[in-house]
Amino acid sequence: MTSSANETLADTEAWRAVLDRDRAFDGRFVTGVHSTGIYCRPSCAARHPRRENVRFYASAAEAEAAGLRPCKRCRPGDIARDEAAVAQALALLREEGEGVVTLGQLAAETGYSPAHFQRVFKRAIGLSPAAYLRALKLERAGEALSEGASVTEAVYAAGYGAPSRFYAASEGRMGMAPSAWRNGGAGVTIRWAVVATSIGRMLVAATDKGVCRLSFDEGADDLARRFPRAELREGGADFSDLLAQVVAAVEQPGDSRAIPLDVQGTAFQEAVWRELQRIPPGETRSYAQIAAAVGKPGAVRAAGSANGANNVAVLIPCHRVVRSDGTLGGYAYGLDIKRELLRREGRE
Repeated sequence: MTSSANETLADTEAWRAVLDRDRAFDGRFVTGVHSTGIYCRPSCAARHPRRENVRFYASAAEAEAAGLRPCKRCRPGDIARDEAAVAQALALLREEGEGVVTLGQLAAETGYSPAHFQRVFKRAIGLSPAAYLRALKLERAGEALSEGASVTEAVYAAGYGAPSRFYAASEGRMGMAPSAWRNGGAGVTIRWAVVATSIGRMLVAATDKGVCRLSFDEGADDLARRFPRAELREGGADFSDLLAQVVAAVEQPGDSRAIPLDVQGTAFQEAVWRELQRIPPGETRSYAQIAAAVGKPGAVRAAGSANGANNVAVLIPCHRVVRSDGTLGGYAYGLDIKRELLRREGRE
């Protein structure tokens, strides 16, 4: 990283993060202010330095090797300690489970106060310890179901004390019933239509809870392969209003978060998808920025995989993710469609 006139894109992104005081970038780099001789977290609340006085360093150790000392306000040297504490907490949560490890115990194990540890954990992971544990248990239940376990077996294998607790935890998140999740949509009715749009033929499919598939150049056969045991019904009056909303969102891309979705993935995938929905129309993010935003700055490749696992194009706007060098990168439905969606949003 350098502050020369020929800035790299990484320097530009780092300076933007500093100006935004973006906590998602804490731990990815530190800001060295050579006019004062200190280095800070990107999110430091102190007054912004002049750009020409700033150098970016990959770690606190590199900044200190350059003769800088840590800021007393944002304490950037604590980042390594925070990361170790979060890693320790994650190991305990994965090993023990709900009702065994409390927030107070996690804080005691890591040497933090409960309130401070809650903030550290949520900043790193994007979820509170309790919410992370709930997501982890749902993920384990899903894995057990996909491996052929019965719902009851999956419930207990994931650590739920009773099926009722599993259903309460999964309500509003997974959409389809757990058995349908495992059995290719068994017991679920999916309405669908293939419509002509200005950027190509588009498949739209929805359960009674929301859109479960939006893709281009696919048809009923493709949908049947994804949900081989669902009842597929073409069109229908109760589907037409939703279909019209989806078509409008594609023809005039914008903020489509009001359109209900019925999607599911791992806790990490769903965190990535939520972050994609937060990207304003007309803006893009890199895979590295998405990974940092969900609290996993080292998981750039995994963020790309989660982006590719999105089943609902446009509504979860994976087309707004580009490579760090600014090039478009890949897109499941071809770069022409990606480029056109970005053009309509004012990006290109």
